[in-house]
Amino acid sequence: MALRIFSNALVQMALAITAGILLGQWQPDLAVQMKPLSDGFVKLIGMLIGVLMFLLVVSGIAGMQGRAQTAKVGAKAVLYFEAMAVLSLSVGILAGMLLQPGGGFHLDLSATAADGAGGTGQLVSGYLRRAEDFRLDQFMLSLIPDSFAGAFVHNNSLQILLVAVFFGVALGKLSAHGAYGARCTQLRDFIEALLGVLFGMVNLILKLAPLAAFGAMAFTIGRYGLASILPLLRFVGAIYLASIFFVVVAMGLVARAMGLNLFRLIAYVRDELLLVVFTASSVAALPGLIGKMEKLGCSRNVVRLVLPAGYSFNLSGTNLYLALATLFLAQASGVHLGGWQLLTLLAIAMLTSKGATSVTGSGFIALAATLTALQLVPVGGIVLLLGVERLMKCRSLTNVIGNCLACVVIAVWEGEFDRAAMRRELSGEA
Repeated sequence: MALRIFSNALVQMALAITAGILLGQWQPDLAVQMKPLSDGFVKLIGMLIGVLMFLLVVSGIAGMQGRAQTAKVGAKAVLYFEAMAVLSLSVGILAGMLLQPGGGFHLDLSATAADGAGGTGQLVSGYLRRAEDFRLDQFMLSLIPDSFAGAFVHNNSLQILLVAVFFGVALGKLSAHGAYGARCTQLRDFIEALLGVLFGMVNLILKLAPLAAFGAMAFTIGRYGLASILPLLRFVGAIYLASIFFVVVAMGLVARAMGLNLFRLIAYVRDELLLVVFTASSVAALPGLIGKMEKLGCSRNVVRLVLPAGYSFNLSGTNLYLALATLFLAQASGVHLGGWQLLTLLAIAMLTSKGATSVTGSGFIALAATLTALQLVPVGGIVLLLGVERLMKCRSLTNVIGNCLACVVIAVWEGEFDRAAMRRELSGEA
């Protein structure tokens, strides 16, 4: 029984954080020497970021491109998904600026800020840091790699994203028709299989998360004292407040425009939401949600296109987390993000969030990819968030609620929504 308790990931993380706090408080000199534990974890994650980023974006774009060509509902879904992505990222950025969860926490991670940055990446970072020297033409040229492999050789995330977008669009078009359609479909299957292997590697690395959390917490407390915990608690509170605001206000207004009471919808899928909380995986709720959304009055075709696609494209909770976490780390490390930097963050997160909800730990990977591509906020700061990663239930819950609402929106938009069935289901008459 005791072994089973200690094998629980949440218990391991709690024990590691507690040990790090105690060591940092009572033996600060020794605690500071624990920093390589967290630095090594960041480097292990970083070695996979480029390839994962490329494959995730290619997989998402290629899959949606094919669906959009076979049904107009796909195009409408993409339009709605991207509109909600912009809105959720904007709310996350606004929440970070208003709540200032990392304010007053002077964190020095300059040693890890350049990790993973290539030469052209440093050029981009320089342009964005100095608005007076910013030249759009040079910035755009710096996004184009010298060769296909060059983006990966230099580990330049912005160039990798550019290559992935072109590759994904081309693969999606050829998969839908043409002489190479069957081979392209096989290539997409291979990419999915390769993603499975890479996420298997990620899961192995994430088993070291308690060790990294111990090192990060010990170093932080040893260097900055117990007061450094307060910004983490403020961050948790900020992400929950932002998520609640987005669900109640933004999603609530959209639901009302569709003639739906959002709170009744949430109550209707409460069993699936509880499953997400206890399994820490939004994918676990997918089978049940498909059946319930069809019974609610959404047509089968809409549900079976929009709901699975939403798990890669409609990630409002993940977007909130990416934006708010980036601003938190920027504030905590004393990095000021101006207008150009915030617009760049929004554009990068629109891509790096794709596919981030389907696998446990992928939200953390998406944040690492976002920081790596942005190259303004120290990537090493992500280890500070390991201790509260398991508390980010609001991220998955917001994603699931958003995908249920998306089914209703697209069904209404297509004229394939049975309001009589909705009233029957929500009233409990069924």
